[in-house]
Parts: sequence; structure tokens; C-alpha cells
Amino acid sequence: MTPQPGPEGSVGSYPALPPPPPFPSAAWIGGIRAGSITSCGNHVKASCRWIAFNAEAPGVLGIVPLECEDGGKRTISQLCCHSDVVTDFDFSPFDQLLLATGSADETVKVWRLPQSGQDIPGGVGLTLGPGGAPVDALQFHPTADAVLASGAGKRVTVWDLGQQQPLTVLDSHGDQLQSLTWKRDGRLLGTSCKDKKLRIFDPRAGPTASQSVPGHDNNKDSRLLWMGSSDCLISVGFSQMREREVKLWDTRRLSGAMLTMALDTSPGVTIPLYDADTGLLVLAGKGENLLYCFEVAPTQPALTQVTQCRTEGSTRGLAAVPRLALDVMACEVLRVLQLTDTALVPISFLVPRKSVQEFHEDLFPDCTGMLPATNAQGWWAGDSQQVGRASLHPARRPTETFTSPIIAGTSPTSTGHTDTGTSHTDADAGHTDADQSEASGYSSPSSLASPGSAATSLSASTGPSSGFASSPSQKSLQSILGPSSRFRHAQGRVLHRDCHLTNLRGLSLTTPGECDGFCANHQRVALPLLSAGGQIAVLELSKPGRLPDAAVPTIQNGAAVADLTWDPFDPRRLAVAGEDARIRLWRIPEGGLQETLREPEAILRGHTEKIYSIRFHPMASDLLVSSSYDMTVRIWELSAGQEVLCLQGHTDQIFSMAWSPDGKKLATVSKDGRIRLYEPRRSSQPQQEGPGPEGGRGARLVWVCGGDYLLVSGFDSRSERRILLYRAQALPEGPLSVLGLDVAPSTLLPFYDEDTSVVFLTGKGDTRVFLYEVTPEPPYFLECNSFTSNEPHKGFVFLPKTVCEVREVEFARALRLGQSTLEPVAFHVPRVKKEYFQDDLYPPTRVWWEPALGAGAWLDGQDGQQRRASLRPADMVPVSEAPKEAPARKFVPASVYLEEKTDEQKKEELLNAMVARLGNRDDPLPQDSFEGVDEDEWD
Repeated sequence: MTPQPGPEGSVGSYPALPPPPPFPSAAWIGGIRAGSITSCGNHVKASCRWIAFNAEAPGVLGIVPLECEDGGKRTISQLCCHSDVVTDFDFSPFDQLLLATGSADETVKVWRLPQSGQDIPGGVGLTLGPGGAPVDALQFHPTADAVLASGAGKRVTVWDLGQQQPLTVLDSHGDQLQSLTWKRDGRLLGTSCKDKKLRIFDPRAGPTASQSVPGHDNNKDSRLLWMGSSDCLISVGFSQMREREVKLWDTRRLSGAMLTMALDTSPGVTIPLYDADTGLLVLAGKGENLLYCFEVAPTQPALTQVTQCRTEGSTRGLAAVPRLALDVMACEVLRVLQLTDTALVPISFLVPRKSVQEFHEDLFPDCTGMLPATNAQGWWAGDSQQVGRASLHPARRPTETFTSPIIAGTSPTSTGHTDTGTSHTDADAGHTDADQSEASGYSSPSSLASPGSAATSLSASTGPSSGFASSPSQKSLQSILGPSSRFRHAQGRVLHRDCHLTNLRGLSLTTPGECDGFCANHQRVALPLLSAGGQIAVLELSKPGRLPDAAVPTIQNGAAVADLTWDPFDPRRLAVAGEDARIRLWRIPEGGLQETLREPEAILRGHTEKIYSIRFHPMASDLLVSSSYDMTVRIWELSAGQEVLCLQGHTDQIFSMAWSPDGKKLATVSKDGRIRLYEPRRSSQPQQEGPGPEGGRGARLVWVCGGDYLLVSGFDSRSERRILLYRAQALPEGPLSVLGLDVAPSTLLPFYDEDTSVVFLTGKGDTRVFLYEVTPEPPYFLECNSFTSNEPHKGFVFLPKTVCEVREVEFARALRLGQSTLEPVAFHVPRVKKEYFQDDLYPPTRVWWEPALGAGAWLDGQDGQQRRASLRPADMVPVSEAPKEAPARKFVPASVYLEEKTDEQKKEELLNAMVARLGNRDDPLPQDSFEGVDEDEWD
């Protein structure tokens, strides 16, 4: 992580608290695959003994010890909890082995974890529900054992776990619950809700809220935290202008917030962590890599930023380590666990002190202990005793532990255990991607178990009493982690500035979501401009450099640009769809645009509303397809300049369409949540329909795996971006696999490289490009290294495969459009023998620039097939034909160590070498041999 200091003038108890130092990778808990779960939970929690986190497989938690076991390794286990996504979970504050989980399957379960990773626990201890709605939030009571609050839908249920019955139901919420929080004295409970209100309940006094107040103006996820036993609360959420904000509240004056502070405008939901003993508030956004730390002073009121740091990975979840688990002798006042895609990263906040040999009482006052003050029935009857305090001094720490009686301790038995539920891996505490790939054939994929193995090794997660799964032998580690991609170490890099086009002015950055923003072929690029009249700049890629400040020649389209694309068989023909429902065909002169073009080669008329997108046919020349707001898809024969086919059947906006690789079928995805498959020459109605992405914010689709599958990018109902894989001949059956990526507003634009089966995904305004290898068998998506740029790109368009530099093992090249620059980005695979042609990465590629048949032949029912050509240069030998080398010795003979010299021997050899370089003092000097003149000749 890259630390950054806090603002000058910081005051408070921690004015000298430096940014958290970067934890060495040896302290990271690697080898995991974190799940991308859209819920109100923190996705990772910690007790003094265990860490639990959302794994990628639905209904599964990863469980790992907080501290290293013998040998510096942690054993990562899987807890197969529910038949659906685990939305939230919580550890008991008293029994460090007691874990409660809530799920979208509407149930709450309570588990007892083992004392150590070697024990094999039984099945679930308790099951509560189903309750009629997915569980959104869970929290144990802070003073009474066996009391748990769960939020589901519009209700909060307070459970007596010993009796397995609800004590009360708080149901005065107007919309979906988003968070709940207990006051540390256990008397009151606060909630935040999608109806934008914060509510305070006294559960023992009645089921209705005693107080309520409008919270944040935006109904996007908000969180509420109680500040210990005080009367103050902290809430985080979004303002009406979508700014992230933090508010302080006082229940004694709850008419409005005491303090409101705008944080930033990032879209990620904020995860707050508050430590009542230090008054420190840590904030991190999901999907982001910035961590804030504030000191909260409710009496002033004030929020003082102590520090902030930038982490290496994006945050999937965040948890605070209990104070009794801190390293107090190192002056560690707070430790946070960051859940990333592939690791759990500890982030430690240390107060610098001169002496680390003694305990600092001023930094570590007594904290809340781990012995409950009462039980469920006592608390419900009115007992409000408080939990005793415990010293953090190593010599005075309490040794007594508490075991809740609601679940009997588990002994080493196989009760509830099935072989199909096994999954248990040893993860080295310190790892690198390269090390991991050497050990297990798995690198950056980000789940504890691959999605494909979920059908076998995690099948017990659908059972009613599935629990931990025991560890198989080391040789089956590959079957647990799943297959890995050949391109897992792929790297993207921006090429040298000599290849850039700079000083781009007046770019249109508001093209419709159905448009990629600009288009390019192997010779030139077309960029819509902001000027009136739909102007388009056409720039030659062979002439990089800084553009002149004066205006460049443009195409005057006459109407605002909705979409544009180059003809794959004619690099000089550009098709432009306008908002006036017309398609114009423009021909670029040889050598590029020298003067403004005002007259198109042809104009296609037929649509009655604005056009969404246009696509050329991949096999037949002079064929173009277009989609429009008039809910039709029309196919045009360009040589005749007329419409030849019209496809019907859409009921809402058409987000995207794509030709199959063989050109026989056309797929579309629309706002009505349906995917449709057409055979245009047979029928104007769809041949198949299937369910598409849930969200209506935008979607794209592309054919993959030889045209047998469809990959769709879109949103779910909670606006999380995800990709879905469908079998093209079985659309009604729904997706084979669904993978959540992140939360961001822009639609993911997919580009599929048919030669490598790698799909690239990014959105306009993003800084990250996701890479996945797509396979027709489980786990379907194999994650590769992603590419990240320093600033958001306005567009990201890929060039044909023929521009790749195969000598550098480059398998894809794209153009990245910035604010005023166009930069080429090369994706390559690290290889040792780069002097050989990597024929395993470069199969014969399709000759896309030559049509297989004409438009008329295709319309008559004929089909063609393009030939394939090798990318191998004539002077390169395929790596498959390279001579085999003898394996190098990987060990040092023992004789080397047995013949080691002593220090005296080394010193003597060094002196002898120095003397030898200086030479012998008795040897004549070089100038003694020079020839000169006699003495009498000087006169």
C-alpha cells in the first residue's frame, strides 16, 4: 500500500499516528478467492481465534485462523452454510468459536467452529427460519449471551438462541432494512433503512421505534454504527447529489445531524468500522483502494482525519480485529483486515513510541471483556448489567474463556460430514502469483474454490446440515483450486509516446451507451466530436504525434452520431448511424482525410426512430444490421442501398446485438430482460428467447467458444456489474454461469479474442480492464491479470489481431482514449524463449479482411467460410519444434559448503589480489623505458 499523510493541523489523541506501514506480503493470507457478494454485510469478520469471509461459491464462507499455525501456514477451510448467498455473518463477542450466518435463503444458522484447524466439526448447530425474506443484517447482543438480532425485509427479529424463539419483532420500517446496530450497553438498537430514515428501538419496551429521523437523502446503501455506550451514532451513506457522506447523531437531540461531512463522489458503498475504545473511525469503499481513518469527537462535534492510505488491491470487505488480539507491545492500537480478490491483507495502525519494551497504559486502557453480563432470559426480564472490563497488559490478561451453552462443544467426529462437501486447502501465508502458480497451477483467480468445482466439491452446500469439509491430500489441491488459464500472467502496457496521438480537442464524450465511443481499424480511427452537426475526425494511425492546434479536416455527418463502425472488408468505408434515424456511408480518400467531407457515399432510410447501433456482417460483404428505438432490427444490402430484412419481436430498448461467427444467426439483448436469437433468413421472429440480466441499466453480448455460447455483460437488481454465460442452443434454460465483478455505473463492453478465448471487459469511465479466459466446461471463467490505467478512459477499442507484435508475444492490442490522447495498449504473455514463435498461443487466425461471399449469395441462403492464415514470421521457428534442453541443476553440491574458506583465508586472498594489481615495487616504471634526448641538446 502507498501511505499518504493526513492533513496538517490534525489534533486529538492520535496526532502523531502515521499512515499504516505496508504489511509485508509474508503476513498476507493468500491463496483465496473472495466472493463478489452484493449485500449490506462487511463480507469479512474476525474473532480472537478465526477469520470468516465470503468465498466465491454461493452459500460458502472461507474460514482461516487469525494467527499462524506451526510452520507459518494457515489452513483455509470452507464452511458450506446455505443453499443461497451468505449475505451477512457475525461472531459472538463472548464465545470466540460461535458464528451466526444469514442468507438469501431466508434462514439464520449458528455454527460452532473447531478449536483448531485439525478438528472436523459436525453440522449446523441451530437453524432459525425461514422468515419470509432474505436476511440482510446480523449482530449479536453486546452484553447478553445467546441474543441475536437479524434484519430481513422490513423487520428486525431479536432471537433467544437458547430457546430458538424470537423475543420480539420490530416491524415499523417502511422499506428494506440496510443495517442494524446495538448500543454497547445493550439497551437500544438502531437501524437504517431504504426509506432514508434512521430509527431507534428499545426492544424490551415495545416493537415500534421510539425515535426516527430522516438520514441520508439517497436511498443507496447506508450504514449506522453506535458509538459505544454513548448517546451518539455514526451513519454513512449518499447525499442527493450522490456524494458519499458521514453524519454524527445524538439521540438526545435527534431532530437533525450534529455534523455532516462530505467524503468524495466515488460510487462504492462505504464500509465503516468504529473502535469505541480509541474513537477511531475507518472508512473504505467497496471496489476501491483508499482507506480513511478519522478520530471522532462527538462532544465538539468533530471528525478529524488522522491518516489515509492507498492499498494495493481493491476492497471487497473490511473487518476490525478484536482489541484483545492486538500486538500491544508494538503499540498497535488498531488492526483492520482488508478482503481483496485473492488475499486477506492486515493493515495495522501503530503509534510511534521510543520504547517498545514496556506496556503503555495511556494507549491501552482496559477494554470490554469476553464474559457475558447476563443471558437471554435475564436481559429480556430487564437485567441491564454491563460486561466487565479486561486489561490488555500481557501479564494481566484474563485467561478464562466462555463457551455458550446453546451449542454443545463438538468433538472430532464426522457427524453431518459428507465427502462431497470437502474442501480444505493449505495456503502459504506469504505468496506471490508466480509462487502460487508454480505450486498449484493457479494464480490470480479470485475464489477459494473455482466455480466449476462448486458443482462437485461444494455440492454439500445445498444440503440442510452441511458443515466444514475436511482436507484431502495435497495431490488433490489442483482439483480444489480448479484449472488455471494460460494467460493468467498476461500483462498490459501502454506503448511508447512515439505511438500516441495527442492534443485531441473537442472530443464528444457523451455518445450513447450502445456506442463504444469511437471505432478503429488497422489503418485509421474515427472519433466523434462535440461540435454541432455530428462532426467526426478521422486520423491515420500511421501518423502518430501531436495534432496541430488548428482544426483538422472532418466528416460533416449532418446529425448527432449515435454509433459508427468501419467496414471490415473495406478499410476506407465508414458507416455512421445518426439520431435522425438515417445511416450514412462515407468513403475516406486514399492516404487519409485531407479536406472536410460533406457528401456521403449513400444514405440508408427506413427506421422511424433514433438508431441504437450498427454492425457489419462478419462473412458477407455489403451487409449491415441496425437496431432502433422503433423496436426493429433491419438488415441492409449496401450495394443496392436498401433494406432487405426486418426483424420483429422486441418490446423495449435494444441494448446490443451481435452476429454469430459463421454469420447465420443474430443475437440481441434488450431492456425487457430478454435475450433473443434470430435466424434472419428463416423468420422475422426470434427462434429462441431466454432470461437476460436483471438490471435495466444496459447490457452487451458477444459470441464465444466457436459460436456455441453467448457471453452477456450487464447488471443485477442491485446494480452490481456481472457477466453471464449461455449455451446458444438453450437460452430458455438460463445462464450456465454468473460471475459478479464490481459495482460501477458504466456498462461493461466485452471484446472476445476468438484465437485465445480471452474476453476483455471494461466500461467507459473505468480505469480497469478485466481479463478472463472463457471455457465451454466448468468453471467457465478463468481469471487473468487485469490491466489498470492511471486515469479513466473514455473508450477502449481493440484492433485486429494482425497488428500484434508476435515477437514480443503480444496477443491483443487496443486503443485507449483519454481526455485528449489516444494511446495503444499491448497485451502480452511473459515467455522465456521469445526468439521462438509461440505456436501454442497463436493458432492460425481467420482472414477477417476477405469476405467469404457477397450479400446476394448470403440472402439466397448460401453460407461461406473464411480461410485461415498463420501469424508466424518466416524467420521464426515454432516453439514446439525448439530443441529440448537438459534440465538445469536446481541444487548446490554439498562439496561447495564443505570447502568454504575461513575468514582469515578470505582476508589473505584479498590482500594478495590487491598486491598483484599494484605490481612489484622493484619493477621499472613505464617512463624509464621512454627514449629522450641527450642533456647537451637542451641548450
